[in-house]
Amino acid sequence: MRRAFALLELLRPWQWLKNAFVLVGLIFGHAYREPSMLQAALSATAAFCLASGAVYAFNDARDVAQDRDHPDKRGRPVARAAVSPEEAVTLSALTGAAALSLAVWTGWMVGAIVAAYLVLSTAYTLGLKRVPVLDVVAIAAGFMLRLLAGTLGIGIEPSKWLLACGFLLTLFLGFAKRRAEIGRLEEGAGRHRPVLEDYSIGFLDKAIALCAAGMVAAYAWYTLAAETALRHGTGSLALTLPWVLLGTVRYLYRLRLRGGGGDPADELLRDPVLAASVAGWIATVLWLIG
Repeated sequence: MRRAFALLELLRPWQWLKNAFVLVGLIFGHAYREPSMLQAALSATAAFCLASGAVYAFNDARDVAQDRDHPDKRGRPVARAAVSPEEAVTLSALTGAAALSLAVWTGWMVGAIVAAYLVLSTAYTLGLKRVPVLDVVAIAAGFMLRLLAGTLGIGIEPSKWLLACGFLLTLFLGFAKRRAEIGRLEEGAGRHRPVLEDYSIGFLDKAIALCAAGMVAAYAWYTLAAETALRHGTGSLALTLPWVLLGTVRYLYRLRLRGGGGDPADELLRDPVLAASVAGWIATVLWLIG
């Protein structure tokens, strides 16, 4: 039982919350009332959960030496020797194959998108994560593929506004994570993640501010656009903007004053105000367009 738990832990199921990105298009595409669309979106989400688990297992196998010297990562299954690196790679391959099988069963487009995600994530683990800025862009691109799986993959026309806001949001979170890592690890940051040697707090603060401002501006423009009102049958989506502002500023507060910001899923589970802002945004969106 303990071994089975260690293998499951290697896939980090608590991080699968991030794959809810796949479902965003279902809501804004007004397709959640169609059983076939809902089933396809849920299957695509499950495929991404398996795919992201495969990526985590492969990454842990590759970074075992660094993780054992990391104050937070040393408790991971491979780092604490509960699972060997070879077993982690095997689990990664099996889980990745299961993800692709489920994705192809959902639709050939979803299969292609999940395959692209696995290729991108492998490239990230093998080298892209050591290239400043490109490392964060690669992570953001992975979230864009999630959005595309839940729109283009299941037959929903993706909104350019949805893609723009999603890309800026994930860039914001990515740069915030790098800043949190530097603050947490201090002088040893570069030893644990080499790319951090090429970043500075000043640069990251500017990148975070730029992405946050761009994200809020793009979302505000989207809610006020005439085409949005026509598409959703309401001109009141601007009522969701306060939730977006609350969530963004609260995340910045956690990052700058509470030593948080390293893991969006963890922050969401730990901070009730941040969780309330996300829940409030979802509830308001569903109320207005549902």
